[in-house]
Amino acid sequence: MTIVPDIPSLYTPTGPVPPEFDLPGPVVIENWLVDGRLEPWTGEMQTVTSPIHVDTGSGPAPRVLGACPMLDEAAALAAVDAASRAWDHGRGLWPTMRVDERIRCVEEFAHRMSEKRDEIVRLMMWEICKTLPDARAEFDRTVEYIHDTVDALKDLDRASSRFVIEKGIYAQIRRAPLGPVLCMGPFNYPLNETFTTLIPALIMGNPVIVKPPRMGKLLYGPLAQAFLEAFPPGVVNVAYGDRRILGPIMKSGKIGVLAFIGSSKAADALRLQHPHPHRLRCILGLDAKNAAIVMESADMDLTVQELLSGSLSFNGQRCTAIKIVFVHESRAKELVERLGAAMAALPLGMPWDEGAKITPLPEPGKTAYLTEIIADAKTHGATVANPGGGETAMSLFRPALLYPVAADARLFHEEQFGPVVPVVPFSDMEEPIQAIINSGYGQQMSIFGSDPVKVAELVDPMVNQVCRVNLNSQCQRGPDTFPFTGRKDSAEGTLSVTDALRCFSIRTLVAAKGTPGNKALLSDILRERRSSFLSTDFLL
Repeated sequence: MTIVPDIPSLYTPTGPVPPEFDLPGPVVIENWLVDGRLEPWTGEMQTVTSPIHVDTGSGPAPRVLGACPMLDEAAALAAVDAASRAWDHGRGLWPTMRVDERIRCVEEFAHRMSEKRDEIVRLMMWEICKTLPDARAEFDRTVEYIHDTVDALKDLDRASSRFVIEKGIYAQIRRAPLGPVLCMGPFNYPLNETFTTLIPALIMGNPVIVKPPRMGKLLYGPLAQAFLEAFPPGVVNVAYGDRRILGPIMKSGKIGVLAFIGSSKAADALRLQHPHPHRLRCILGLDAKNAAIVMESADMDLTVQELLSGSLSFNGQRCTAIKIVFVHESRAKELVERLGAAMAALPLGMPWDEGAKITPLPEPGKTAYLTEIIADAKTHGATVANPGGGETAMSLFRPALLYPVAADARLFHEEQFGPVVPVVPFSDMEEPIQAIINSGYGQQMSIFGSDPVKVAELVDPMVNQVCRVNLNSQCQRGPDTFPFTGRKDSAEGTLSVTDALRCFSIRTLVAAKGTPGNKALLSDILRERRSSFLSTDFLL
């Protein structure tokens, strides 16, 4: 099999696909997980292609990877009914199960999932073109996240394993599940970011419908059996398809929580279809236009290194990527020259190529969009500042550094979500501050500088605009124990290992006056372990 494009100015293939990373044949998912069974699907199928082009004999074309079900409305509602039965108005096996028993199910799943590592990594490389090291890191980080979530739940449960006594009232305050959850993750982290909502939702007692992302869905095939074997019927349901199945799911009114990572426009459309919006809790990770401000006092060696990684890791296809750079005019020429040279040196290649930093873009039409916003920036006075920036060959796109980008250019405001880096010079710090204030987004920002007085003066207003200020480092999500959220149109709810457990549950208590009869009643329930909620068990 020959990989194309074979364009020396952009990318020269290193040879055949290494056998250990190739796919033995089409990956066809012929069933879907619903109500504790792998249900055969005989309806419409969706062809899944790779952004990697191969020589078909009649010209280059995206490689066909396989196919998966394209569920219809009836199937979508069957998934809703399965999750609803597992919930059973809070009376189902899963929501009433003891915490330690739910933990055992999640740990069993993590064990079975780990056995699929190589297969999932290979599918991730082909379907979204994540490099081999990054795909492995995503898988390993996800497994680690599962174990960290288990530990966090144990800590949370230990803290609530005692009764409180206030004004003669005995009470136990614990966290209870909310109901069926619709989990939807993004294509750029189809495993990790989906699981940062899926796992806490499950472990807190909520049945879940997982809707795999539009790209990165084949990896859910190997996981289906692990879900089936680890969880009771109906607790995990996997609904393949497009937006046509989301309307029926939301309109059913049976979804208690929407866990969605994607665009704010899509999130709004989903929320509005629920017939009882006040009963719907939304946990949302949305758009971002994270800015970096480079001060006069910046260490340029460090700054260029962090900006390069922060803006172009996984082709800049991260919500946490730095998507606009403001630089003091006294350092602008130096920054542009050094960052442009570093960008020009980034190796382009296929996901399995050793050292590859820029890989094909999985989103259809993405190279055309990036070319369009570069052209718009040029009409407003910007130039491409790195050699070859913006060159394209099918789904490959050489990163482009644009300078100076004007405030009326689309690239100044739009989240490009790709390997285009706009640089904006400023003379007065009020200019980037106002740009961040006027932005519709408020996830993170980075400050590069060594003057403690000026850095501190910038930190104080910025923490009221974004939810994470990074000093002399790129924007990022981790560690997973840190809160991950945003202001404005960037997020709703907070995702960290501990915060996510709270997002997918609600504080609930059982209270009784401290009469002799009530004391005897509570003592008997606790001693004989008659209740899953009322318990003084201490998890080890």
